[in-house]
Amino acid sequence: MVDVSAKPATERVAVAEGRVVMKPETLAIVQAGEAKKGDVLGTARIAGIMAAKRAHELIPLCHPLLISKVSVEIEPDEVLPGVTVRATVKVTGQTGVEMEALTAVSVACLTVYDMVKAVDRGMRIEAVRVVEKAGGASGSYRAE
Repeated sequence: MVDVSAKPATERVAVAEGRVVMKPETLAIVQAGEAKKGDVLGTARIAGIMAAKRAHELIPLCHPLLISKVSVEIEPDEVLPGVTVRATVKVTGQTGVEMEALTAVSVACLTVYDMVKAVDRGMRIEAVRVVEKAGGASGSYRAE
C-alpha cells in the first residue's frame, strides 16, 4: 500500500456513476416492483452502500477507510432505457474515496443485472466512471 501517513486528514468526496441498459419491458418490471427476486432498486441501493464499505476487501492495496457518508441513487430512465446509478462517498482522511464510489456503483449495477437477468440476458452495464471528486492534494475534478 502507498504510505499516506504524512498526508493531512482532509474532507474528501467522490461521486461515481454508471448505468444498466435494458429492454423497455424489463425497465417496466423494475419500476412496477414486479421482479421475481423483489425490490430491484431498493436492493441495489443497499448493495451499493454495503460495497462501498468493503472496497478495501475487494481491491488489492486499497486503504480501509472510516467512511462518513455513502449515498446511492438509482434513477429509472425510459430514454436509455434502463437505470442510472450515482454514488457519493465522503470521508475525512488521508486518501480519497474514488474506489469506494466506483465499487458502490459497480455492485449496485451488478445487483440490478442479477435481479432481472432471467427476463433480459442482454442487459449492459456501461459508463462506470468518476464524475466528480473534491479534497486532497490533487484538488477538485469534474468530468466533462
